[in-house]
Amino acid sequence: MAKNYILTEEVIKRKLERLAYEILENNVGEENLILVGIRESGSVIAMNIEKILHEISTIKTECLTATLDKKIPKEVTFSKNISFDDKVIIIIDDVSNSGKTLLYALKPFLDFRPKKIQALVLVERTHKAFPVKPDYVGLSIATTLQEHIYVESGNGVVKGAWLE
Repeated sequence: MAKNYILTEEVIKRKLERLAYEILENNVGEENLILVGIRESGSVIAMNIEKILHEISTIKTECLTATLDKKIPKEVTFSKNISFDDKVIIIIDDVSNSGKTLLYALKPFLDFRPKKIQALVLVERTHKAFPVKPDYVGLSIATTLQEHIYVESGNGVVKGAWLE
């Protein structure tokens, strides 16, 4: 069965660059950002955003990976233990569907006093069950509840997104 691509690798590269510029515009005056990619594809997107930010600005970044079970998201762990106090945090995921993953990914930050928390997703679906709205969106798409969006990544590259 052929994949019904909604984003190709080339289009994703352009969208990530636009998102990086948006991040800079919305964080003027900030000295550094913490990018937290939700494992797997969210981490690849975060690393790509970080690379673009380094190419277009002098802002300092730190990139972490957040790991959680997307079906039963009880515990969130990070690739590095750091303080998030007085930091600008951008949580990054591949697809926002109901908002549940982003909501649970926010949970550990409640133990700190971050300066700002923002969310970035490559693809946003319109089926929100939780009150989480991403600040940065690559593509917003209306789908049926039966359809699913897959994001393929590998070797540090986001290769495509398709609808099934």
